[in-house]
Amino acid sequence: MAAAGAPSGGGAGSSKVAPSVDFDHSCSDSVEYLTLNFGPFETVHRWRRLPPCDEFVGARRSKHTVVAYRDAIYVFGGDNGKTMLNDLLRFDVKDCSWCRAFTTGTPPAPRYHHSAVVYGSSMFVFGGYTGDIYSNSNLKNKNDLFEYKFATGQWTEWKTEGRLPVARSAHGATVYSDKLWIFAGYDGNARLNDMWTIGLQDRELTCWEEVAHPEVAERVAAPEEAPSFSSEERGLKKSRDVFGLDFGITTVKQQPTADSELPSGRLFHAAAVISDAMYIFGGTVDNNIRSGEMYRFQFSCYPKCTLHEDYGRLWENRQFSDLEFVLGEKEDRVRGHAAIVTARCKWLRKKIIQARERLKQKSKQEIEEEGQALSQNEGICGNVKLCCLQPLLEVTIREAEAQPFEVLMQFLYTDKIKYPRKGHVQDVLLIMDVYRLALNFKLSRLEQLCLQYIEASVDLQNVLIVCENANKLQLEQLKEHCLNFVVKESHFNQVIMMKEFEHLSSSLIVEIVRRKQQPPVRTHSDQPVDIGTSLIQDMKAYLEGAGIEFCDIILLLDGHPRPAHKAILAARSSYFEAMFRSFMPEDGQVNISIGEMVPSKQAFESMLRYIYYGEVNMPPEDSLYLFAAPYYYGFYNNRLQAYCKQNLEMNVTVENVLQILEAADKTQALDMKKHCLHIIVHQFTKVSKLPNLRSLSQPLLLDIIESLANHISDKQCAELGSDI
Repeated sequence: MAAAGAPSGGGAGSSKVAPSVDFDHSCSDSVEYLTLNFGPFETVHRWRRLPPCDEFVGARRSKHTVVAYRDAIYVFGGDNGKTMLNDLLRFDVKDCSWCRAFTTGTPPAPRYHHSAVVYGSSMFVFGGYTGDIYSNSNLKNKNDLFEYKFATGQWTEWKTEGRLPVARSAHGATVYSDKLWIFAGYDGNARLNDMWTIGLQDRELTCWEEVAHPEVAERVAAPEEAPSFSSEERGLKKSRDVFGLDFGITTVKQQPTADSELPSGRLFHAAAVISDAMYIFGGTVDNNIRSGEMYRFQFSCYPKCTLHEDYGRLWENRQFSDLEFVLGEKEDRVRGHAAIVTARCKWLRKKIIQARERLKQKSKQEIEEEGQALSQNEGICGNVKLCCLQPLLEVTIREAEAQPFEVLMQFLYTDKIKYPRKGHVQDVLLIMDVYRLALNFKLSRLEQLCLQYIEASVDLQNVLIVCENANKLQLEQLKEHCLNFVVKESHFNQVIMMKEFEHLSSSLIVEIVRRKQQPPVRTHSDQPVDIGTSLIQDMKAYLEGAGIEFCDIILLLDGHPRPAHKAILAARSSYFEAMFRSFMPEDGQVNISIGEMVPSKQAFESMLRYIYYGEVNMPPEDSLYLFAAPYYYGFYNNRLQAYCKQNLEMNVTVENVLQILEAADKTQALDMKKHCLHIIVHQFTKVSKLPNLRSLSQPLLLDIIESLANHISDKQCAELGSDI
């Protein structure tokens, strides 16, 4: 069942080349999928350090303002530790580049602790603290209002009739219903709590209005709260009052991911949001030093990872099974996949290797006879050609019965077990059997899952049965838990009056009585609990080499072989699932492409990491190659594509722009190629110093020269062409 946009897999039995799909690279809108609604989301919190502001562009600062407009962050004012500032800086979030914003007219006087908001296509700056902080003269608060038009770069002061708000700094400002709203702040003597508003649609017909009569302003007893120079050194008094609306149940806090580049501690920085990210700039850091750093905090919404569900589906349908476990005295049979089982459990891996060695000792004729016999059994091989030629590998496990073994197998495929009814005796006993297998097979993670369930399920109705069973199975940790439960003051009298107590083994009754009379001294162990390895960790190790001896398919990338595992590929991709059901090549080799394009080796490895263990982190140039992969290979959602979108939009920098340009040219992603050329033109001073510039193909070098020709003189262009 191929996903929409992926090949169906039919009618190509003799071909080793991946079938083609309709994917138009010639259109300038070839990245239109970037705007798709990707469905259910999970939040990924990640910090990234972006290029800092160079000193020749603008000074490091704090107490400034930051606003977002379209794809850029605008920084205004603040102080650099010596003087107040009134320059306007612009940071392009797609190019990750800084420049001074174009301005005309008279800007606001240098200031800090002002406010700035965006309304329509303009930025409005109100109030703040101004003067010469170095000589401590002419310091005063302001109540002026300025507009900056992004389209023209024009600064204009709004002059209005009537009353004005009290001059202030360190206030709050926002836009609502076509109006600017100003609340509170500091007027040099008191903390304010008044609210003022002014309409922003027409400055000729508007005036300031006070919203509510203020209470008597709270006087400041100490001068350290004045927003003056070095106030951060003196410390600020913090308010304990929080006013707001109840928005209902809050969500669980999610900590930043381990690979985040967390900013250092700071204050008087500023932030704004563009798309799915918050941008933090500047502030005062250690030892009263101003910062020129820019950080991005990515809220980025990705579709949920389906790794566990995909492998779980493989377990449920048993398609492409190559193992058959023969279990216990009854010799019940349970099928599985060597690729998953050997990746997750070393004990079972050893058993499988032993079974393979025994199989090798059989003659070729015996193997063929077994294969023919198995192919006659209904449902065993279906229409999978290779499975009909080879019998399922039989692996005998005398230590396990079918029901608990199937629960264990479900864990190997999904990293979880479906907990039975809590407290139900038969279900608790089942999980105890699973727990015993986990101990025998050395599956620490499964041990912990079983312990959590059993200990939470022990109650007065089942404790004696669980204790007796734990005693028989020699599960000492569970037995200890049950004994401690029984001898509790609130439990003991009820337990010994039960009929089940009389039927306990005499040795266990004696142990309970002794435990009650002389409770053991509890010891605390500082040893950390071994929680084992996760599905993701195991599959990562498997791809990186641990699974090489169990590879059963060869993927050919531009003629270069890459061993892989059919079951894993089929579980994660409807394209491979259809191929292995319908037209699996007899030589076991499959050519890899994405449509008509062969990805780079690096991008192909990134795709394999995504398939095997859900990894999405990759260089931006890989994202360009893999943007169409979810459609072509029929992945079960667009998580990979969503990451590629964010990776391409946010991480094209001067350092990697040439690699992405090459990838864009090869994939004919014309809009991304145009974007890269735009960055190269505007940052050519830096790009020209990159060592890989001259290693570009001649057509790409000509594209760069042609793009530069519109921005430099003919003479400079000729000199540049002869140089590179």
